Amino acid sequence: MRIVVLVSGSGSNLQAIIDAVAAGKLPAQVVAVGSDVPACGGIERAQRAGIPTFEVPLPRGASAEERTRWNTQLADQVLRHEPELVVSAGFMRILSEQFLQDVAVPVINTHPALLPSFPGAHAVRDALAAGVKITGCTVHQVDAGVDTGPIIAQAAVHVEPNDDVATLHERIKSSERRLLVEVLKAVAEGAVRLHQLPG
Repeated sequence: MRIVVLVSGSGSNLQAIIDAVAAGKLPAQVVAVGSDVPACGGIERAQRAGIPTFEVPLPRGASAEERTRWNTQLADQVLRHEPELVVSAGFMRILSEQFLQDVAVPVINTHPALLPSFPGAHAVRDALAAGVKITGCTVHQVDAGVDTGPIIAQAAVHVEPNDDVATLHERIKSSERRLLVEVLKAVAEGAVRLHQLPG
């Protein structure tokens, strides 16, 4: 299974995928890694692993027209690598309906909460503020909404009394890495079927 991974930060989820492939635990190939953040940690991890990379920065305060153009440029870069699946792994940008239509393969995303609870960019903070005792992580298919696509798998993480955003997020990320690799393995082996979603 040919995978393009999109990252914005340190790339710990990407590293879990790379390690699983190298260990023979995931029948897949990461054919490219792309980012909106030049020289981020995820890009560096990919380069160390000999994986082709590309960068499509989005200017701060971009207009609607610039965002449309950026989504088109990102789709063009992804399509050059002929993926069967796109993985948004800590990619902090919303992918447009047009992007999903252009790439024409399933896109999956990881999210640090048990969707549909706590969607958006501040899920860990929001879970703590709500006082929940259990949160977790979700792997879901991406649609044109924000964290609204079909849920594929989830893992629960208990909130400890002394947790802050950093400590809780670190435990969630540990579960997230395991869950993402499990889902990708299931997809590659045909145990989970994904579909191209309408925008």
